[in-house]
Amino acid sequence: MVGEKPVTVRPLLRWAGGKRWLVPTVARLLGDTEVQNYHEPFAGGASVFFGLNINAKAYLSDLNTALIDTYRQVREAPEDVWRFLRSYRNTEEAYYAARSGRPRLPASKAARFIFLNHTSFNGIYRVNLEGKYNVPYGYRDHYNIPLLQDLKAASKRLERATLTAGDFETALDNVGPGDLVFLDPPYTVAHNFNGFVRYNDKLFRFADQYRLSDMVDTLRERGAYYILTNAAHQSIAELFEKGDRRIETSRRSAVAGKKSSRGRATEYLFTNLPES
Repeated sequence: MVGEKPVTVRPLLRWAGGKRWLVPTVARLLGDTEVQNYHEPFAGGASVFFGLNINAKAYLSDLNTALIDTYRQVREAPEDVWRFLRSYRNTEEAYYAARSGRPRLPASKAARFIFLNHTSFNGIYRVNLEGKYNVPYGYRDHYNIPLLQDLKAASKRLERATLTAGDFETALDNVGPGDLVFLDPPYTVAHNFNGFVRYNDKLFRFADQYRLSDMVDTLRERGAYYILTNAAHQSIAELFEKGDRRIETSRRSAVAGKKSSRGRATEYLFTNLPES
């Protein structure tokens, strides 16, 4: 259940397609609904997990092993992560030195991940065929990495979470009646001003959208609640039409490479949460 006085924890990462802006909407949809367990199979920046004070066991998962390892280190050793993170500087030279570096300690790996995320181009995570991170420097004037108190607060919140690296369908292993599953897949169809479709199309194909639709069917059969965000496109509307609510939301697109191509992007939100 969402606490009467939600305690917001700052997300540690700036993630392409992140849903920090959606947290108030999710909180309104939940209302006083009782939640047994919380699941986020496309964790990414985990903005909804950190933004809501859901007093329940949480299960966070993602295909990105480095991301999950970073969350584990923040949970287990926030002070150690901070010790390495505070030594970085937001310069092009420092960025490419860190990008080419290969830290050995788990805490230093987590610090490198957070630093590269905050100084890269638009918070994109991308690796080449050899598995090496290859996103260019972002030239960001606003350098706002998590501070020690942020890492400690995230560590405290992550204590209630089971962290797993894997495909989104594996989340079904732990879902039962009364659970809430927040689904925020990479978007794979072009819609208005969606600047990261081209980035996502190799990560999440439309065939994966069909798998996700089947997963939603299973969640409904088990008596679980779900909230699904996706592109505002007719193909998505048809695929995820389950007789539940479909809500249109709007955000500012900030991922396209040129400011001239940025604008307002409409997205769909599907949910079977009861209307209050």
